[in-house]
Amino acid sequence: MRFRHPDGPTVHLSYCTNVHPAETLDGVIAQLRDHCEPVRKRLGRDRLGIGLWLAKDAAHALVSDPAALRGLRAELDRRGLEVVTLNGFPYEGFGAEEVKYRVYKPDWADAERLAHTSDLARLLASLLPDDVTEGSISTLPLAWRTRFGDTAAEAAHTALVTLAERLDALEELTGKSIRIGLEPEPGCIVETTGDAIRPLAAIASRRIGICIDTCHLATSFEDPQTALAALTAAGITIPKAQLSAALHAEEPHLPEVRAALAAFAEPRFLHQTRTRTAAGLRGTDDLDEALAGRTLPEAAPWRAHFHVPLHARPAPPLTSTLPVLRDTLTRLVGGPVPLTRHLEVETYTWQALPPELRPRNRTQLADGIAAELALARDLLTDLGLKELP
Repeated sequence: MRFRHPDGPTVHLSYCTNVHPAETLDGVIAQLRDHCEPVRKRLGRDRLGIGLWLAKDAAHALVSDPAALRGLRAELDRRGLEVVTLNGFPYEGFGAEEVKYRVYKPDWADAERLAHTSDLARLLASLLPDDVTEGSISTLPLAWRTRFGDTAAEAAHTALVTLAERLDALEELTGKSIRIGLEPEPGCIVETTGDAIRPLAAIASRRIGICIDTCHLATSFEDPQTALAALTAAGITIPKAQLSAALHAEEPHLPEVRAALAAFAEPRFLHQTRTRTAAGLRGTDDLDEALAGRTLPEAAPWRAHFHVPLHARPAPPLTSTLPVLRDTLTRLVGGPVPLTRHLEVETYTWQALPPELRPRNRTQLADGIAAELALARDLLTDLGLKELP
């Protein structure tokens, strides 16, 4: 979906396809038919943006076979779909029964992360619509925080500098500008937007910036105004933003609140949990760890990294951090000039929701994704953006 900002630029709204566990090229083609096109039809649009996730095997198949890449582009066109952004964070196995810490491998100290992201950039340059010259890719925020010393940090820095040089060359060759956004996430080396400033300033390339994920921002209790002002002051670009909402528990000391939270503690994904104290942020790697003992103080609200559907807040006594999303979006695109042009709804946890809240079939999943996009669309038009055909 495309929108015209009052200042003139086009702002793109997509939904991320990592919600669909397709890891091969055949699987990607099937998801366009089975999921993406039905969502477009529900929204009554002739064209729908998708934030495509291409796992290692799918990306390799496309890079090694130009005919397959042309076929994917034709399939997108035939189904009324367009791609301006890729999710390059998960490498493989995102549809596995247990993902947890595996999603952070390979990290940016591993040569395979550079190779994969370079492949994605070349693919995106070919997949961009003819009238679009700028693409974006979100990626791992360097690494998970453990076992990442000075040697690994230097290797990651070198890899990102090399990537920026490759993106410069790609634009000279294709006329397409591809930018990368490190996506801060709780528990990672770059956990907050503030953590991103130093390594990104050291790279000193406008090709490499930050991807704001509003669930992660909220989970770390970051203030959107403060975070975005600091990025702007440091000259850090925002190639894309992911629109998502975290799980919020106002009174975690109450038994009924803890019981409600326990329904979201599931075995597939990590749900990093945080609270604010006078001494700073405290947290656990997963929600079940927070609930198991007295690891986290209970005197202040908890937030968990669980992407809950934007349009359907959890039932009381829980809620979501949708207000943080609204505030962030207002500051990203509600001002005189947009701070980013690529927005992506990223609720990948539909099948990880408590059983009674999960979609039971493709129809219900498409209905839910379409409802999320409709909410995002309404937020954008309320900010003065005009929806384009």
